[in-house]
Amino acid sequence: MKSFRAQWRRTSLRTKLVAVMFGLMIVAIFATAIGSAHTLRIAMTSQIDKQLNVSKSTMAYGLNKAYLYSLNEDNGSHDALDVDATLLGLSSAYADIRDQDGEIVYVMPRSRVGPSNGTDLPLLNMEQIQQLAAHPNSPATVPGAFPTSAGWRTVMIPLKSSELNLFLSMPLDNVNRTVSQTAVLVLSTGTLAALLMSMIAYGLTGRSLKPLINVERTASMIADGDLSQRVKDYPAETEVGRLSRSLNAMLAQIEKAFNDREASEQKMRRFIQDASHELRTPLVTIQGYSEFYRYGGLADPEAMDSAMGRIESESKRMARLVEDLLMLARLDEQRPMEKQPVDLLVLGQDAVEDTKVRAPDRTVKLVGLVSERPSPASTVGDDARIRQIIANLLTNALRYTPEGSPLEIAVGVRSLVAGTLDAVVEIRDHGPGIPAEDSKRIFERFYRSDSSRQRETGGSGLGLAIVAAIVQQHGGSVALADTPGGGATMSISMPYVPLREPKAPEVDDTED
Repeated sequence: MKSFRAQWRRTSLRTKLVAVMFGLMIVAIFATAIGSAHTLRIAMTSQIDKQLNVSKSTMAYGLNKAYLYSLNEDNGSHDALDVDATLLGLSSAYADIRDQDGEIVYVMPRSRVGPSNGTDLPLLNMEQIQQLAAHPNSPATVPGAFPTSAGWRTVMIPLKSSELNLFLSMPLDNVNRTVSQTAVLVLSTGTLAALLMSMIAYGLTGRSLKPLINVERTASMIADGDLSQRVKDYPAETEVGRLSRSLNAMLAQIEKAFNDREASEQKMRRFIQDASHELRTPLVTIQGYSEFYRYGGLADPEAMDSAMGRIESESKRMARLVEDLLMLARLDEQRPMEKQPVDLLVLGQDAVEDTKVRAPDRTVKLVGLVSERPSPASTVGDDARIRQIIANLLTNALRYTPEGSPLEIAVGVRSLVAGTLDAVVEIRDHGPGIPAEDSKRIFERFYRSDSSRQRETGGSGLGLAIVAAIVQQHGGSVALADTPGGGATMSISMPYVPLREPKAPEVDDTED
């Protein structure tokens, strides 16, 4: 049994379907054969019963008259009974007359030939005679004398003119033979039909399962590493169609996940390489001056002061780089931030004042998005981090624009998507701008359009990456645009949330 189960599990779906179909057809054929045989037996037996019922009344009447005649003649002869035996009209019938003890008194000579010729006869014992007597004039099945006998259909007719009973019987051999032949015919024909239907079903099932075979081939190619493969689309109303759509959706997600992982790994490798390179530069500088001092190359106090200044400068640069890396690491961890109402207009005013202190030679103005007058733009977020965003953008604007060029901080509310409002702050400079080929990558970590120039100015290449990460954490977006007249505009958009005005304290008007 276990080996059969194991073999069945290894069998293809196509073979399983056809095997189950063939098995069900065989069961149906057997049920049909059994039902047909049973119905045919009942019909033929009923026909025999009708023949017996038609003959019994006429024969009983004739036998009653003949028996009275033989008694009146009182010659001990029963020849007169032979005259009415022809009323049976049944060539294969057997009739005899028995007394109350079941002993045969007379056998109809024109009925079926007796056992002297080896012919089967109905076997009636007292138990069967009592059962027939309990239902007189109703045919019943009795066994035959031969072991191979199919039985007899027998009816008992009491003779009113005497205490004798007439037993009229017809054999069931023809019934059994016809029923057996019919059952064999149904089984053989049905089995051949089932085999033929199974062969046709095997071919049709192969065509129906062809889409599944295509799915299997596609899955094999995907398993070999070709994630670009897709299953052919089939009608959505079919099972294969729904399977193909679900599988294609899953494959698209898997391919995207693999691509994202590969991109993430590549970005991480590039990040580690860039971070190592950026840290290596100040470390090499510090190490070089240290070794130079150890070998006595800094005996001159002026040279010593210059070397210490360079070491301090590179140390600060390395500290800023490490601080930026830690900031990005914390942002990548998606730690919960402190959320509170923040008005970008207030932050913009503070940034203007701070910039005037840092760069007194610059003209810094606070303006609106479309006019000279700024408007409140409230949102919900981390006040310190939003201030850091504005500070980073202003630092870049001061660092990479010519001295004396003006800056504007624009604050206001703008509808970027129909039905929604965004609080927007823009940092506008009037410098050389950013080349188009660099505009799509400036928010990447350690990306530089001119690395030598940025190293001289102290940039780590992480400032805009930090800006993008903080803005994304606030559910906003950062974009780069050209400033009218020349320059670059960094635009920060965050969801607009109106500030709730505090309720005025209730005044008690009751007089003491």
